[in-house]
Amino acid sequence: MSDTADDGLALPIDYQARYGDGHRRTAVLGGGGIFFVAWQLSYLRTLQRQGIDLASATRIVGTSAGSVVASLLAGGRLGLAAKEIALLGKAPSVLGAMAPADGLKPSQDRALDLFRDGTDAEPETIRAIGYAALAAEALPAAKLRRNLSGVLAMRGWPSAALVITTVDTYTGQRLAITSSARVPVSAAAAASSSVPGLFSPQPILDRRCMDGGVSGSGTHCDLVAGAKRVVVLSLGANRAETVPMMTIQPDALRREVATLREGGSEVLVRGPRTTDVDVLMDPTAVPAAMAEGQEQAEEDAAEFAEFWH
Repeated sequence: MSDTADDGLALPIDYQARYGDGHRRTAVLGGGGIFFVAWQLSYLRTLQRQGIDLASATRIVGTSAGSVVASLLAGGRLGLAAKEIALLGKAPSVLGAMAPADGLKPSQDRALDLFRDGTDAEPETIRAIGYAALAAEALPAAKLRRNLSGVLAMRGWPSAALVITTVDTYTGQRLAITSSARVPVSAAAAASSSVPGLFSPQPILDRRCMDGGVSGSGTHCDLVAGAKRVVVLSLGANRAETVPMMTIQPDALRREVATLREGGSEVLVRGPRTTDVDVLMDPTAVPAAMAEGQEQAEEDAAEFAEFWH
Protein backbone atom coordinates (compact mmCIF):
# COMPACT_ATOMS: atom_id res chain seq x y z
CA MET A 1 0.00 0.00 0.00
CA SER A 2 1.39 3.38 -0.97
CA ASP A 3 2.11 6.14 1.50
CA THR A 4 -0.83 8.44 2.18
CA ALA A 5 1.24 11.37 3.36
CA ASP A 6 4.37 13.03 2.03
CA ASP A 7 5.57 13.73 5.55
CA GLY A 8 8.85 11.81 5.65
CA LEU A 9 7.79 9.66 8.61
CA ALA A 10 7.52 6.28 6.88
CA LEU A 11 10.82 4.41 7.05
CA PRO A 12 10.97 0.78 5.90
CA ILE A 13 12.66 -1.72 8.21
CA ASP A 14 15.94 -2.20 6.34
CA TYR A 15 19.30 -3.18 7.80
CA GLN A 16 21.04 -2.64 4.47
CA ALA A 17 20.13 1.05 4.64
CA ARG A 18 22.49 1.42 7.63
CA TYR A 19 20.45 4.17 9.23
CA GLY A 20 22.97 4.32 12.09
CA ASP A 21 26.09 4.95 10.01
CA GLY A 22 28.33 7.58 11.58
CA HIS A 23 27.01 7.14 15.11
CA ARG A 24 29.57 6.06 17.72
CA ARG A 25 27.28 5.29 20.65
CA THR A 26 23.59 4.47 20.38
CA ALA A 27 20.83 3.15 22.62
CA VAL A 28 17.72 1.16 21.76
CA LEU A 29 14.95 0.99 24.37
CA GLY A 30 12.20 -1.54 23.73
CA GLY A 31 8.59 -2.00 24.76
CA GLY A 32 7.07 -3.81 27.72
CA GLY A 33 4.33 -1.88 29.51
CA ILE A 34 4.45 -0.18 32.89
CA PHE A 35 6.65 -2.98 34.23
CA PHE A 36 9.40 -2.29 31.70
CA VAL A 37 9.14 1.49 32.07
CA ALA A 38 9.89 1.01 35.77
CA TRP A 39 12.72 -1.48 35.14
CA GLN A 40 14.40 0.73 32.53
CA LEU A 41 14.13 3.89 34.62
CA SER A 42 15.68 2.18 37.61
CA TYR A 43 18.37 0.44 35.54
CA LEU A 44 19.44 3.57 33.65
CA ARG A 45 19.29 5.82 36.71
CA THR A 46 21.49 3.39 38.65
CA LEU A 47 24.01 3.37 35.79
CA GLN A 48 23.98 7.19 35.81
CA ARG A 49 24.92 7.15 39.48
CA GLN A 50 27.86 4.93 38.52
CA GLY A 51 29.01 7.52 35.97
CA ILE A 52 27.55 5.75 32.92
CA ASP A 53 25.10 8.08 31.19
CA LEU A 54 23.40 6.73 28.08
CA ALA A 55 22.09 10.23 27.41
CA SER A 56 25.43 10.80 25.67
CA ALA A 57 24.27 8.53 22.84
CA THR A 58 23.96 10.31 19.51
CA ARG A 59 20.93 8.19 18.64
CA ILE A 60 18.33 6.97 21.14
CA VAL A 61 15.55 4.82 19.68
CA GLY A 62 12.41 4.32 21.76
CA THR A 63 9.50 1.97 21.11
CA SER A 64 6.29 1.78 23.15
CA ALA A 65 7.32 1.79 26.84
CA GLY A 66 10.84 2.52 25.63
CA SER A 67 9.65 5.69 23.91
CA VAL A 68 8.70 7.16 27.28
CA VAL A 69 12.01 6.21 28.88
CA ALA A 70 13.98 7.33 25.81
CA SER A 71 12.30 10.74 25.98
CA LEU A 72 13.13 11.07 29.67
CA LEU A 73 16.71 9.96 29.04
CA ALA A 74 17.18 12.41 26.15
CA GLY A 75 15.57 15.21 28.18
CA GLY A 76 17.67 14.70 31.29
CA ARG A 77 14.72 13.73 33.48
CA LEU A 78 15.59 10.15 34.48
CA GLY A 79 16.18 10.98 38.12
CA LEU A 80 12.94 12.87 38.68
CA ALA A 81 10.91 10.33 36.71
CA ALA A 82 12.37 7.42 38.67
CA LYS A 83 11.34 9.10 41.93
CA GLU A 84 7.87 9.84 40.59
CA ILE A 85 7.16 6.30 39.40
CA ALA A 86 8.53 4.88 42.65
CA LEU A 87 5.99 7.00 44.53
CA LEU A 88 3.20 6.03 42.14
CA GLY A 89 4.18 2.39 42.59
CA LYS A 90 3.10 2.77 46.21
CA ALA A 91 -0.33 3.89 44.96
CA PRO A 92 -1.05 1.39 42.16
CA SER A 93 -4.65 2.57 41.81
CA VAL A 94 -3.34 5.89 40.45
CA LEU A 95 -1.17 4.17 37.84
CA GLY A 96 -4.05 1.83 37.03
CA ALA A 97 -6.31 4.79 36.31
CA MET A 98 -3.69 6.16 33.91
CA ALA A 99 -3.41 2.87 32.02
CA PRO A 100 -6.55 0.77 32.57
CA ALA A 101 -6.27 -2.84 31.37
CA ASP A 102 -9.40 -4.28 33.01
CA GLY A 103 -13.10 -3.97 32.30
CA LEU A 104 -12.59 -3.66 28.54
CA LYS A 105 -15.44 -3.32 26.06
CA PRO A 106 -15.95 -5.99 23.35
CA SER A 107 -14.50 -3.69 20.69
CA GLN A 108 -11.38 -3.27 22.83
CA ASP A 109 -11.04 -7.00 23.45
CA ARG A 110 -11.31 -7.62 19.72
CA ALA A 111 -8.43 -5.28 18.90
CA LEU A 112 -6.29 -6.48 21.80
CA ASP A 113 -6.86 -10.14 20.90
CA LEU A 114 -5.92 -9.51 17.26
CA PHE A 115 -2.68 -7.92 18.44
CA ARG A 116 -1.84 -10.58 21.02
CA ASP A 117 -2.62 -13.40 18.60
CA GLY A 118 -0.71 -11.86 15.69
CA THR A 119 1.77 -14.48 14.47
CA ASP A 120 3.39 -12.43 11.71
CA ALA A 121 4.10 -8.88 10.62
CA GLU A 122 2.70 -9.09 7.11
CA PRO A 123 1.19 -5.78 5.95
CA GLU A 124 -2.34 -7.22 5.90
CA THR A 125 -1.93 -8.47 9.48
CA ILE A 126 -0.73 -5.10 10.73
CA ARG A 127 -3.49 -3.26 8.87
CA ALA A 128 -6.16 -5.60 10.31
CA ILE A 129 -4.91 -4.83 13.81
CA GLY A 130 -4.87 -1.14 12.92
CA TYR A 131 -8.46 -1.17 11.68
CA ALA A 132 -9.56 -2.92 14.87
CA ALA A 133 -7.69 -0.32 16.92
CA LEU A 134 -9.46 2.47 15.06
CA ALA A 135 -12.84 0.81 15.68
CA ALA A 136 -12.26 0.14 19.38
CA GLU A 137 -13.98 2.34 21.94
CA ALA A 138 -10.82 2.75 23.97
CA LEU A 139 -9.33 5.40 26.24
CA PRO A 140 -9.50 8.73 24.36
CA ALA A 141 -6.30 9.68 22.57
CA ALA A 142 -6.19 13.07 24.28
CA LYS A 143 -6.19 11.49 27.75
CA LEU A 144 -3.07 9.42 27.10
CA ARG A 145 -1.32 12.48 25.64
CA ARG A 146 -2.19 14.50 28.75
CA ASN A 147 -0.98 11.72 31.04
CA LEU A 148 2.34 11.42 29.22
CA SER A 149 2.72 15.18 28.99
CA GLY A 150 2.61 15.26 32.78
CA VAL A 151 5.14 12.44 33.07
CA LEU A 152 7.57 13.87 30.51
CA ALA A 153 7.17 17.51 31.58
CA MET A 154 8.83 18.92 28.47
CA ARG A 155 7.43 21.10 25.73
CA GLY A 156 9.86 20.74 22.86
CA TRP A 157 11.63 17.75 21.39
CA PRO A 158 14.32 16.97 23.99
CA SER A 159 17.18 16.09 21.65
CA ALA A 160 17.99 15.56 17.99
CA ALA A 161 19.27 12.14 19.08
CA LEU A 162 15.76 10.90 19.92
CA VAL A 163 13.85 8.69 17.46
CA ILE A 164 10.41 7.34 18.40
CA THR A 165 8.78 4.53 16.45
CA THR A 166 5.09 4.05 15.80
CA VAL A 167 2.87 2.40 13.17
CA ASP A 168 0.29 3.91 10.82
CA THR A 169 -2.99 2.11 11.52
CA TYR A 170 -4.24 2.50 7.93
CA THR A 171 -1.16 1.79 5.83
CA GLY A 172 0.64 -0.49 8.28
CA GLN A 173 3.88 1.42 7.73
CA ARG A 174 6.59 1.74 10.37
CA LEU A 175 7.13 5.40 11.19
CA ALA A 176 10.21 7.00 12.73
CA ILE A 177 9.43 10.32 14.42
CA THR A 178 12.29 12.76 14.96
CA SER A 179 12.63 16.43 15.83
CA SER A 180 12.11 17.31 12.17
CA ALA A 181 8.46 16.19 12.36
CA ARG A 182 7.74 19.12 14.69
CA VAL A 183 5.25 17.23 16.86
CA PRO A 184 5.25 17.31 20.68
CA VAL A 185 7.31 14.53 22.21
CA SER A 186 4.32 13.61 24.39
CA ALA A 187 2.25 13.01 21.24
CA ALA A 188 4.98 10.85 19.69
CA ALA A 189 5.42 8.80 22.87
CA ALA A 190 1.65 8.41 23.17
CA ALA A 191 1.47 7.13 19.59
CA SER A 192 4.28 4.66 20.19
CA SER A 193 2.58 3.45 23.39
CA SER A 194 -0.97 3.12 22.07
CA VAL A 195 -1.54 -0.61 22.51
CA PRO A 196 -4.41 -1.63 20.20
CA GLY A 197 -7.60 -1.94 22.21
CA LEU A 198 -6.21 -0.31 25.35
CA PHE A 199 -5.62 3.14 23.88
CA SER A 200 -7.10 4.93 20.89
CA PRO A 201 -4.73 5.57 17.96
CA GLN A 202 -2.98 8.91 18.19
CA PRO A 203 -3.05 11.69 15.57
CA ILE A 204 0.42 12.37 14.20
CA LEU A 205 0.21 14.94 11.40
CA ASP A 206 -2.32 13.43 8.94
CA ARG A 207 -2.02 9.89 10.31
CA ARG A 208 -3.56 7.81 13.09
CA CYS A 209 -0.87 5.81 14.83
CA MET A 210 -0.59 2.83 17.17
CA ASP A 211 2.02 1.04 19.26
CA GLY A 212 5.44 0.80 17.63
CA GLY A 213 5.61 -2.88 18.54
CA VAL A 214 2.84 -3.77 16.07
CA SER A 215 5.49 -4.27 13.42
CA GLY A 216 7.34 -7.52 14.02
CA SER A 217 9.85 -5.75 16.26
CA GLY A 218 9.77 -4.45 19.81
CA THR A 219 13.09 -2.66 19.40
CA HIS A 220 13.63 -1.52 15.78
CA CYS A 221 17.36 -2.13 15.89
CA ASP A 222 17.65 -1.38 12.16
CA LEU A 223 17.53 2.32 13.06
CA VAL A 224 21.03 2.02 14.54
CA ALA A 225 22.47 -0.42 11.97
CA GLY A 226 26.02 0.67 11.14
CA ALA A 227 26.65 2.38 14.48
CA LYS A 228 29.90 1.53 16.27
CA ARG A 229 28.33 0.64 19.64
CA VAL A 230 24.74 -0.29 20.44
CA VAL A 231 23.08 -0.85 23.81
CA VAL A 232 19.75 -2.68 23.56
CA LEU A 233 17.36 -2.85 26.50
CA SER A 234 14.72 -5.43 25.64
CA LEU A 235 12.06 -7.31 27.54
CA GLY A 236 13.09 -10.38 25.57
CA ALA A 237 16.79 -10.25 26.43
CA ASN A 238 16.52 -13.25 28.76
CA ARG A 239 13.31 -14.82 27.47
CA ALA A 240 13.21 -18.02 25.47
CA GLU A 241 10.06 -17.67 23.39
CA THR A 242 8.79 -20.69 21.49
CA VAL A 243 5.81 -19.26 19.60
CA PRO A 244 5.20 -15.98 17.77
CA MET A 245 3.02 -13.43 19.51
CA MET A 246 2.10 -9.76 19.11
CA THR A 247 3.42 -9.90 15.49
CA ILE A 248 6.92 -10.80 16.77
CA GLN A 249 8.72 -14.06 15.98
CA PRO A 250 10.36 -16.01 18.85
CA ASP A 251 13.88 -15.35 17.55
CA ALA A 252 13.30 -11.76 16.42
CA LEU A 253 15.62 -10.09 18.93
CA ARG A 254 18.39 -12.63 18.39
CA ARG A 255 18.22 -12.07 14.63
CA GLU A 256 18.19 -8.28 15.00
CA VAL A 257 21.26 -8.34 17.23
CA ALA A 258 23.06 -10.83 14.98
CA THR A 259 22.40 -8.60 11.97
CA LEU A 260 23.82 -5.59 13.81
CA ARG A 261 26.97 -7.52 14.67
CA GLU A 262 27.33 -8.81 11.12
CA GLY A 263 27.25 -5.16 10.03
CA GLY A 264 30.18 -4.33 12.29
CA SER A 265 28.42 -3.03 15.41
CA GLU A 266 29.43 -3.97 18.95
CA VAL A 267 26.21 -4.78 20.81
CA LEU A 268 25.37 -5.09 24.51
CA VAL A 269 21.91 -6.50 25.29
CA ARG A 270 20.24 -6.32 28.67
CA GLY A 271 16.76 -6.87 30.11
CA PRO A 272 14.89 -8.23 33.12
CA ARG A 273 16.07 -11.62 34.36
CA THR A 274 12.53 -12.96 34.32
CA THR A 275 9.40 -11.59 32.73
CA ASP A 276 5.74 -12.45 33.22
CA VAL A 277 3.77 -11.00 30.31
CA ASP A 278 0.63 -11.04 32.45
CA VAL A 279 1.99 -8.27 34.71
CA LEU A 280 3.34 -5.89 32.08
CA MET A 281 0.44 -3.48 32.58
CA ASP A 282 0.01 -4.25 36.30
CA PRO A 283 0.88 -1.23 38.49
CA THR A 284 1.49 -3.48 41.49
CA ALA A 285 4.54 -4.90 39.67
CA VAL A 286 6.33 -1.53 39.66
CA PRO A 287 8.22 -1.84 42.99
CA ALA A 288 9.63 -5.26 42.08
CA ALA A 289 10.59 -4.04 38.60
CA MET A 290 12.48 -1.07 40.05
CA ALA A 291 14.28 -3.21 42.62
CA GLU A 292 15.32 -5.69 39.95
CA GLY A 293 16.48 -2.93 37.60
CA GLN A 294 18.66 -1.38 40.29
CA GLU A 295 20.18 -4.71 41.30
CA GLN A 296 21.01 -5.69 37.72
CA ALA A 297 22.52 -2.29 36.92
CA GLU A 298 24.79 -2.51 39.95
CA GLU A 299 25.97 -5.92 38.76
CA ASP A 300 26.45 -4.72 35.16
CA ALA A 301 28.13 -1.38 35.90
CA ALA A 302 31.75 -2.45 35.37
CA GLU A 303 31.03 -4.20 32.07
CA PHE A 304 28.86 -1.30 30.94
CA ALA A 305 31.54 1.28 31.75
CA GLU A 306 34.12 -0.60 29.68
CA PHE A 307 31.70 -0.98 26.77
CA TRP A 308 30.28 2.55 26.77
CA HIS A 309 33.46 4.53 27.40
